[in-house]
Amino acid sequence: MQRRLVRKLDLGMLLSQVAPHPNPKPNLEQYTIPADVAATMLYMAAYTYNDIIGKTVLDLGCGTGRLALGAAFLDAKQVLGIDADRTAINVASKNSVKTGLRDKVQWIAADISAVHGKFNTVLQNPPFGVQRRKADRKFLEKALETGEVVYSLHKSLQKDKPFIRKLKSPRNLFVPAFPSPFLKNYIEEHNGKIRAVFAMLMTIPYTFHFHTKPKHRFVVDLYVIESI
Repeated sequence: MQRRLVRKLDLGMLLSQVAPHPNPKPNLEQYTIPADVAATMLYMAAYTYNDIIGKTVLDLGCGTGRLALGAAFLDAKQVLGIDADRTAINVASKNSVKTGLRDKVQWIAADISAVHGKFNTVLQNPPFGVQRRKADRKFLEKALETGEVVYSLHKSLQKDKPFIRKLKSPRNLFVPAFPSPFLKNYIEEHNGKIRAVFAMLMTIPYTFHFHTKPKHRFVVDLYVIESI
């Protein structure tokens, strides 16, 4: 078990060292999760719900490894990162060396359907389904199949301006939110129960040719789900 509390600042600094994908594909929605969002998600999983320290952790669609490496840094017992993109896995492996966590994470270049068995915790930042409709469903199904607890990010439908202004306050890294009725039903149909939902602001840089601004800021919902 971990003997000391890792400072969130130190976690954020480690995550900021994780290199993004050098040539992301728009059809796969390969956006690297921002370090601040990843740190908030991991810190909550570790210290609010005790789902990281000493646990077996799976990062589905791990990309270049930010969530997997953060879980390893927070002293998960075992961490596995899987992604269908071999380039992403190669970068993730290099990131594990750069961060000194090479021996704490295993990487697999394969479709998520290749994962079997059970993990204490599943972390994922799945495709939001903007480029490919329903792209996130495959990830939710596999997460609920393999994890006792799932932490999953999804694009929010929240458009309430006062709510969004509240999120923009430096004091509010996340705000409790209501689940999407569709996702709630879908999760329950696949033997899951929503423990909590938290809204956060996510900022991604200009990445693809169809982006029109240097940065894009939008609301995401973090679902904390129990498999039942």
